[in-house]
Amino acid sequence: MTYKQKAFAILIGSLFLSIGINFFLVPFELLDGGIIGIGLIINYLMGIKAGLAIIFLSIPVFILAWLYNRAYFFNSLHGMLFSSFAIDLLFPLHEKFSSVFELPPIVSSILGGIFVGIGIGVMLRFETSTGGTDLLAQFLSDNLKINVGIVIFLIDAIVIGAGGLLLSSETFLLSVLTIIFVGVATSLCTIKVRQV
Repeated sequence: MTYKQKAFAILIGSLFLSIGINFFLVPFELLDGGIIGIGLIINYLMGIKAGLAIIFLSIPVFILAWLYNRAYFFNSLHGMLFSSFAIDLLFPLHEKFSSVFELPPIVSSILGGIFVGIGIGVMLRFETSTGGTDLLAQFLSDNLKINVGIVIFLIDAIVIGAGGLLLSSETFLLSVLTIIFVGVATSLCTIKVRQV
C-alpha cells in the first residue's frame, strides 16, 4: 500500500466523517460513539470545537500506541489530525445545510451513521484511522480476532449510554440508531474477501 493511497483514504474518509457529523448529527445534537462522541458532548455542552476536543482526548491512546505499536501510531496520527481539522472546518456550514435540506431527525441519524461509518471504514481499509477509540478498536480487533466494526460498535454503545444521561430519550434513541449504522457501514467497508 503506497503513501498516496493512504493519503487519499485519509482525505476521502475525513470528508465523509465530517459531512456525517456536521450535516446530519450536529443539527439535532446527536452523538456518535467513542472519542468523537465525547468531543461532540463537549461541543454541545461547552461550545468548544469538537475537532479540537478530539485531538486532546486522543492523546492518551496515542501515547499507548507509541509505547506498544508504533505502526498504529504513525498510521493513525495523520488521520486523526486531518479528520479533526475537517470536522471543525465544515462545522460553520451545518446551519446552511439544515436550512436547505430539512430532514426528519430519524433520517438524519441514519444518514449521519452511514457517512461516519464509511469515513471510518475507508480509513481502516487502508490501514489508517482517526485514532482515538478507532485505534483502540484496531488493537482489540487484532488481538481478539473480531471484526473491527463490531468492536467500534461496542465502544460506541458505552459512550452513547454515558451520554444518554445528558440527552433526552428521543435524542438518545436516535444516537443509538446512528451508531448501529456507523457499525454496519464500517463493517461493510472493512470486510476482507477471502480468496479461494
